[in-house]
Amino acid sequence: MTTRIIGTGSALPEAVVTNDDLSKLVDTSDEWISSRTGIRERRLVNPDENTVSLGAKAAQKALEDAKVSPGEIDLILVATSSSEFYFPSVACQIQGILRLDNAVAMDVSAACSGFLFVLNTAHAYLKSGIYRRALLVGTDTLSHLINWEDRSTCVLFGDGAGACVVEQQETGVIDFLQQTDGSMGHVLTCSAATFASPISESAPFQSIYMDGQAVFKFAVKKVPACIRQLLERNCTEVDDIQWYLLHQANRRIIQSVAKRLGQPEEKFPINLDQYGNTSAASIPILVDELHKSGRLKRGDKCVLSGFGAGLTWGAALIEW
Repeated sequence: MTTRIIGTGSALPEAVVTNDDLSKLVDTSDEWISSRTGIRERRLVNPDENTVSLGAKAAQKALEDAKVSPGEIDLILVATSSSEFYFPSVACQIQGILRLDNAVAMDVSAACSGFLFVLNTAHAYLKSGIYRRALLVGTDTLSHLINWEDRSTCVLFGDGAGACVVEQQETGVIDFLQQTDGSMGHVLTCSAATFASPISESAPFQSIYMDGQAVFKFAVKKVPACIRQLLERNCTEVDDIQWYLLHQANRRIIQSVAKRLGQPEEKFPINLDQYGNTSAASIPILVDELHKSGRLKRGDKCVLSGFGAGLTWGAALIEW
């Protein structure tokens, strides 16, 4: 018995912000951004949208795609780093909105690796028999965590949400590999504000900081090594994989991973040109697009791989 994805969904804000739009805010251009990242535009939430509302929309679409009723969901896991609340969790809020009354709900924070981490967590629950069916959501609105005068970060990120319904079946997840290096956490950070207490001073909010070179070097080294390790321990060749579904952070990173694995770039679909880096949402949005377009075929072997703050990274080998 394993864990199979049986339905997908995604939700994106209506507002589109192009590279030309950003050139009016900071010293940049469409050519500068697109040549270095592959990003052309991104979606940003308006005042009526947020991390929860996007996540709930994506989740509803995934439930409909899976033809699963609200009462059939046992577990809700949400990957996010951008909740508007410390508590209640985004997962609890989505449970309430969608009336998933039989489900236990919690958030997982692993930044851009988050969706992989909730997929593996759900897999552990389902494989053990504790739960039978789960709703997984990756949702982030990093636009609220960005300094829009910082050219090094404001051009990279977008808002969005993706979701999957998974259940116990005979085929699906084959294996997982997850890794963390907390000693490198300082290269990608975002710190919360705190109020003063009787014995301590207040601390201000600090927007997203990223050492771009360090993150790039980390990703192009660790991601292909992680994928190779996962495939080797499952006696699977890189050529046996139909799709490599990578976190959508930077076109150059994806191209570098493809080159290091000796695989054609056609196996590495990209949508970051339209959405930018949507953090925990990027992989499930990509999966939803491939599923809904019919490009994912039953029996296809796929590798899902992500990397992000922590530092965290990982990969999943699945059969569609």
